[in-house]
Amino acid sequence: MKLSGFILILTAALVICSCGGRHTAGGHQGSGTGAIDSVSVINPKYAQGFKVKYLDDMVLLDISDPENCEAERFRFALTDKDFSGEIPEGYSRLDIPVETAICMTSLQLSNFIKLGISEKIVGITSTRHLHDEQMNRQLKEGKTHKIGIEGNFDNEVIMALSPDVIFISPFKRGGYDAIRNVDIPMIPHLGYKELTPLGQAEWVKVIGLLTGNSAKANEEFQAIEVRYNDLKAMVDTVSKRPVVFSGEMRGGNWYAVGGKSFLAQLFRDAGGDYFLKGNEESGGVTLDYETVYTSAANADYWRIVNSFDGDFSYEVLKDQDNRYTDFDAWKNHGVIYCNMKVVPFYEKMPVEPEVVLADFIHVFHPEILPDHQPAYYHLIK
Repeated sequence: MKLSGFILILTAALVICSCGGRHTAGGHQGSGTGAIDSVSVINPKYAQGFKVKYLDDMVLLDISDPENCEAERFRFALTDKDFSGEIPEGYSRLDIPVETAICMTSLQLSNFIKLGISEKIVGITSTRHLHDEQMNRQLKEGKTHKIGIEGNFDNEVIMALSPDVIFISPFKRGGYDAIRNVDIPMIPHLGYKELTPLGQAEWVKVIGLLTGNSAKANEEFQAIEVRYNDLKAMVDTVSKRPVVFSGEMRGGNWYAVGGKSFLAQLFRDAGGDYFLKGNEESGGVTLDYETVYTSAANADYWRIVNSFDGDFSYEVLKDQDNRYTDFDAWKNHGVIYCNMKVVPFYEKMPVEPEVVLADFIHVFHPEILPDHQPAYYHLIK
């Protein structure tokens, strides 16, 4: 069905069912939503970085930085290919459904994999930690191509691929100025800026909307949401909340994430306390060893993600930096570890926050999920 036809049917349903009710930006009515085909309507619930508004003959998609209301906004009028009407001022036209796309990050890639539409991806950047069988097969068969790395894109390859859209992360150092002249729509994907795990995962709805897979995206996200909130409720009344810290020393600095990050929220939702819970930053933070030790020397757990050949162990940590042995989490075998060499961390984790949450609950409160099989994180024995 063409986009215009779908919107006309949806609008008619709204009129029939409204009885004077108000419509929200997501195309829902303020009351009586049960009578509306919510299966196909995109209406963000947790994500702060995108809004959707349904009009008679188009859908308006507004994208903004969830952390900074003063940052640049991106507005797209989604239409079918036969649309010949007027586009609202300030909006760029984008014909949907998108059939081919380039992904710049694994977070974007994870959305396509979750929806089962990896075949639409014709270009990606890094393949360093790529585990997905279909994507690796597409690369081998030449159906998907490497387009270079951020700041050093191969414009000739990009133009030869001629995708419908390129998904970008505009507030990172992506070097996108070099590809602006290829005349391909660049769509910001700001899932990485969301401050909650469910907010980040909900960006799968944007990909669903753009590719004609709205119903599938809603279905997948609802399953994520229900399981996540069920798990979260299991630890709401725990009496002890273990303290967890994160990161490692690299080049003389300790790299972790701030107290307002989605990872810190994950720890809280799993019934733990993050060692930087008073910190107001949402992205990465660089600390010196003394600062970390002061805050985390007696922490119960230490979360580490890296890429390691072989078996990562307490002895490996000791060899890397003997000061690690001063932490209680090292002494008491409380290191929670994920090896990106063997786990599809980046390409699946963003759309499986409920699985990650279960991993952490299993560690923090094993009596609540005693039979859980770790998927991403496990305690090093």
